[in-house]
Amino acid sequence: MPIVAQSTETTDWVSRFADEVIEESERRAPGKPVVVASGLSPSGPIHLGNLREVMTPHLVADEVRRRGHQVRHLISWDDYDRYRKVPAGIAGVDESWAEHIGKPLTSVPAPKGSAYANWAEHFKAAMVESLAELGVEFDGISQTAQYTSGVYREQILHAMKHRGDIDAILDQYRTKAKPAKKQQQKAVDEAELEAEEGSGAASEDDGSAGSAGYFPYKPYCGNCGKDLTTVTSYDDDSTELAYTCTACGFSETVRLSEFNRGKLVWKVDWPMRWAYEGVVFEPSGVDHSSPGSSFQVGGQIVGIFDGKQPIGPMYAFVGISGMAKMSSSRGGVPTPGDALKIMEPQILRWLYARRRPNQSFKIAFDQEIQRLYDEWDKLAGKVADGSALPADVAAYTRAVGTAAGELTKTPRPLPYRTLASVADITAGHEDQALRILSELDPEQPLSSLDGARPRYDKAEAWINTHVPADQRTIVRAEPDVELLKSLDEASQQSVRLLLDGLAEHWSLDGLTHLVYGVPKVQAGFSADATPKELPPEIKTAQRSFFALLYHLLVGRDTGPRLPTLLLAVGQDRVRNLLGE
Repeated sequence: MPIVAQSTETTDWVSRFADEVIEESERRAPGKPVVVASGLSPSGPIHLGNLREVMTPHLVADEVRRRGHQVRHLISWDDYDRYRKVPAGIAGVDESWAEHIGKPLTSVPAPKGSAYANWAEHFKAAMVESLAELGVEFDGISQTAQYTSGVYREQILHAMKHRGDIDAILDQYRTKAKPAKKQQQKAVDEAELEAEEGSGAASEDDGSAGSAGYFPYKPYCGNCGKDLTTVTSYDDDSTELAYTCTACGFSETVRLSEFNRGKLVWKVDWPMRWAYEGVVFEPSGVDHSSPGSSFQVGGQIVGIFDGKQPIGPMYAFVGISGMAKMSSSRGGVPTPGDALKIMEPQILRWLYARRRPNQSFKIAFDQEIQRLYDEWDKLAGKVADGSALPADVAAYTRAVGTAAGELTKTPRPLPYRTLASVADITAGHEDQALRILSELDPEQPLSSLDGARPRYDKAEAWINTHVPADQRTIVRAEPDVELLKSLDEASQQSVRLLLDGLAEHWSLDGLTHLVYGVPKVQAGFSADATPKELPPEIKTAQRSFFALLYHLLVGRDTGPRLPTLLLAVGQDRVRNLLGE
């Protein structure tokens, strides 16, 4: 469709950044591909907050591609970072993993039962799979591969030669005099550490500062493999570097011009990569706006490498309905893969596209997901009939596809809440689910569940994994004889009116008209009367009628939407349970 093959050329936030990025790239590197970047640390599950680190540049890169420019979206896998602590809530991991703290993530064993070679590869794999489903095109760069193959050797030697300049920049943000400021800076550092974990930042100190002075480089120990080392001497001419390990006591002298078992500390590593890769656009978390943060300091250090700081927004946190701010170090946080089990990739893309990066938002794993889908379907209708606002059209366009084409979509996108109700009531019986869904629209009956997939599968997964057992729907096996006997004359009449109309109204729209119309008819109004034509007490009568039907059908006063429930139960069984 042209809607995904062309530039959106509108005033949404993505287009504005694309304008800036194209202009800046032409200024810095005319005629070369535009370079945007993300950084992810596979220190644990890569969660939905980290996804904003990828989706922000992805959306901008995709808009630049739509305009006919070549783009590279780099994702740096910070898999050479140190293993900081044992994340909670990860299956197959216990406190015995603490023995690996200080090693590179690629030197830590994968959780028990994993098919992957190491810790980093295990958590990277899930994210790669999710990004493929989301249509995110990228060039992945393993920092383990970069460092251990000597790719950054000249940059490391350059940083060591200019260690005094780097130390002077960092020293501007080190507080020494006032305890109050020191505590404040500590809080900032801790907040940044929390935000950076898993989102492209190595959780490291500023460098090795022993009796020999400051060094922006830390070797991994040749004996225990940990970074708990201190550089004790370094000679710029010979590049001989001596270090000792405080973890095991090992010490050695190496020639840094030939040594590949170490890395620049984070606040130097990040700006070095900006210069090395020629990054024009890279977002960063809101915590990076604090004085002394990696992004702020990096803006000065990048000049030492003859580079420039990328342009890019600070992005706000992404939350989950009913949960606090996410942190991969704590474990148990939803990942993109978790979200994609219960929602189509278009919906997840839309959540990131429709909000400016500095706006926080939540992703629903609770009942709100049904309202979210209603909103999405309504937008799709408006886009189709031309009544949607330009910015909404742009967000929708970015959600349904990329410059390469449309994402796979559900052929018959039936309402998510209807699909969830059907999946709930039928408890995995696909033949029953198809029977119900085929009766929703008798004029265009669904002939196969494949027509409702993958949306049906997402709704079924949500029902099975995120709806508590006490909220699941269990249809009565037998009529509630005692309740039926206790009904007063008005209640009996309402049930009779419903039963009399079942056959004629047996479709989703027809049953909707019927169940809302019964209380109107009982009160002497037409079943077609609009709310404006009715007194307020009709709403009360409708609620009472609905509660009665729920009790007779499922034994409680609430449940799935009644029209869907009636279709799911089937006409014969409804008649039986309602006492006919």
